[in-house]
Amino acid sequence: MVPSGWKLEFVENIFNVQLGKMLNKAAKEQFPQFQYLGNTNVKWGYFELSDLKSMFFNEREREKFTLLNGDILMCEGGEVGRCAIWNIGQKEIFFQKALHRLRSKGSIIPEYFQNYMIFIAGTKLLDDSTTRTSIAHLTREKLLKLPIKVPPLHEQQKIAQILSTWDKAISTTESLITNSQQQKKSLMQQLLTGKKRFVGFKEKWEITKLSQVAIIIMGSSPKSANYNETGIGLPLIQGNADIKYRKSCPRIFTSQITKECFIGDILLSVRAPVGTVAISKHNACIGRGISSIKAKNGYSHEFLYQWLLYFEPKWERLSQGSTFEAVNSHDIKSLHINIPSSQNEQQKIASILTTADQEIETLQQKLSHLKQEKKALMQQLLTGKRRVIVDKETEAA
Repeated sequence: MVPSGWKLEFVENIFNVQLGKMLNKAAKEQFPQFQYLGNTNVKWGYFELSDLKSMFFNEREREKFTLLNGDILMCEGGEVGRCAIWNIGQKEIFFQKALHRLRSKGSIIPEYFQNYMIFIAGTKLLDDSTTRTSIAHLTREKLLKLPIKVPPLHEQQKIAQILSTWDKAISTTESLITNSQQQKKSLMQQLLTGKKRFVGFKEKWEITKLSQVAIIIMGSSPKSANYNETGIGLPLIQGNADIKYRKSCPRIFTSQITKECFIGDILLSVRAPVGTVAISKHNACIGRGISSIKAKNGYSHEFLYQWLLYFEPKWERLSQGSTFEAVNSHDIKSLHINIPSSQNEQQKIASILTTADQEIETLQQKLSHLKQEKKALMQQLLTGKRRVIVDKETEAA
């Protein structure tokens, strides 16, 4: 149903649509070469311009495939419909066949349409317009027939303005998260290597094997015949699929208990991707893709967790050959760890890093809420279920 005052239009009526130039051998070899945008350069709402490729465009093609401010570039394949608005000025850049360029005929503003595409991404409406072979494609013919509910221009502008406010809040929060993560990474580099010491701690650090400071249990998978969804036995943590946001998140139970972990234990993935670290929120059975780690008496459990987080990206150094799919008990137990001899210093370091984690988690929760709230608002505004109030001056303009 179309809201009062809105129109049901098709893309072909409101945009001029142009598919980009096909890459071919001649275009790679002829000169002059010009930079162009491909599918991977177009993200939702922005462009990634750090890795641009080049090919030959003749004078007619440069005119045909040029970009103007306000043009929308949309992915024809891959993540169908992903799009961004070109507002980077008169940079001489063109676009490849993997992209559609949509240039408004005047009855729709690019910002409104971009939000509309975000809104319908992954829905039946867009899926019905997608041609599926081995890879999903949104052909020009299908795109031209894509329906869109179009409010009057002044209402489009107001909707886009409201959603832009949420986008700015989301972007600001994402930047805060990135900065906080970088700050924590720097803290880890300083504190977990002993480069930075706290006042009052002068004891030497020791380099020892992980097995000397921790109890390590390698998982063992129960037989699948004992799996169930009715809560019989214990939750089963098999591998990375049962970990989310660095916490255990088991999907199934098992009545055959092989190896166990307990609430608070450190979980370490031992199969690809190797080295992922989490905390168990369950008394659970652990499969062969997981090992559980618990600090021995005299050592800080929280310090071990932070140190394993610090070491997480370094597991590939244990790789044998080009593919690295698993580590064994010996690899983990013989891992060398540099650790303060004072448990108080271990706890002090862990406390600082844990506080940083909590700040990051708070920001991540805020980001999640902002995205959910924007999604709910889009559901209301882009369907006309909730109408915006437009002042008379804006409407007259």
